[in-house]
Amino acid sequence: MSDINEMFKKVTASIEEASSKYSASAQAEKALKEAQKSGELSAETKAAVDKMAVELNALREAEKTLKAQVGEVEQHIAQMPVANALNVVSSIGQQVVSMEVVQALGSGMESNKRIVAPVNASLISSDVTGTIVAPDRQSNILTKPKQRLFIRDLIASGKTQSNTIYYVKQKGFTNNAKTVAENTAKPYSTIEFEEATVPVRTIAHMFKASKQILDDFSQLASIIDMELRYGLKYVEEQQILFGDGTGSNLNGIFTQATAFKAELKPAHRTGIDDLRLAMLQAQLARIPATGHVLHFTNWAQIELIKDTLGRYLLSNPAALTTPTLWGLPVVVTEAADFKDKLLVGAFNLGAQMFDREEANVVISTENTDDFEKNMISIRCEERLALAVYRPEAFIKGDLTKIEVSPSTPSNAGGAGKSGQSGNNGG
Repeated sequence: MSDINEMFKKVTASIEEASSKYSASAQAEKALKEAQKSGELSAETKAAVDKMAVELNALREAEKTLKAQVGEVEQHIAQMPVANALNVVSSIGQQVVSMEVVQALGSGMESNKRIVAPVNASLISSDVTGTIVAPDRQSNILTKPKQRLFIRDLIASGKTQSNTIYYVKQKGFTNNAKTVAENTAKPYSTIEFEEATVPVRTIAHMFKASKQILDDFSQLASIIDMELRYGLKYVEEQQILFGDGTGSNLNGIFTQATAFKAELKPAHRTGIDDLRLAMLQAQLARIPATGHVLHFTNWAQIELIKDTLGRYLLSNPAALTTPTLWGLPVVVTEAADFKDKLLVGAFNLGAQMFDREEANVVISTENTDDFEKNMISIRCEERLALAVYRPEAFIKGDLTKIEVSPSTPSNAGGAGKSGQSGNNGG
């Protein structure tokens, strides 16, 4: 311990030396008092002397701060093994007596800055030797890629302050309007209405986490937030499509949609024809469609369709474009029940989503024994209702099989061979 005390004496001596180096500034303070007493000091000189006094105060504050920090380190090192303590004191001494510190004090005097000597924050750790050098932490956490959810973006949005949505559902319209002669009976058209009530439903899930890990690793908290919200939106997507309206489920659009019935019978009918015919069916219901919904696999099949020369018909592999078909946006979903099916409709007119409580994350330490175990419970939930005003505005059905390359020649190498004649054999 005598070696440790000797090193601390050197540290203290270095501090006093750095302070005395600029003690000449006391003369400026004395000159200021005399000038103020006699009144003979010019304004310019007075300003310069004032600046020197401020700089002196900054140095004194820095000296107090540094001494306080050294005192705290002294108390901590007194409890360490001698070998570790010698290394730490040597490190602190080098920081204090180094030319960088002395120069910093000097520049602080000149620029009127507050100076705090650097002391390694890891000294407060119980394992000083292992944490003097900060570990190289790789903060990136690989997470499963997420699909983008678009179906709700097609639907009209709204808000509610109630737990129930009451509305009038239009089920059909028969137009019997025609020209009539004077003094004759006018024809009646028929519009079918139905009262409908949909309750606000709750979608929620929870997660347990250690309070310490979230305090120590802020990125983990944001990842949990992201994952919880995504999980909520994923289930919301399924409910918008397939909710059956029973129990706590929404009454989904696909569940209420009108069955697909082709008005025309084109030759060599394909899935692309089905989508156009579904648009026609919605048009005949007097609510033009605003979008298509397809499974990821089915949309990929459509994009991969080629002509007899191997050129892509509906896509450009070298360009990133928004999925569209027949002039309408295509929304893709990975819902397993939706493969080989279609949904076409007027999403912005035929349905509306009401938010009672938007997706939110709440953290509590009062759940079961969380307080005792230093755990926290994280809950993510939302409350919402779905109203389908015009079921006939949505057309659902099975998708005709899509042939990716029904007549592609064997030597057609894809889009890159578009300039070759090739063999047109089918």
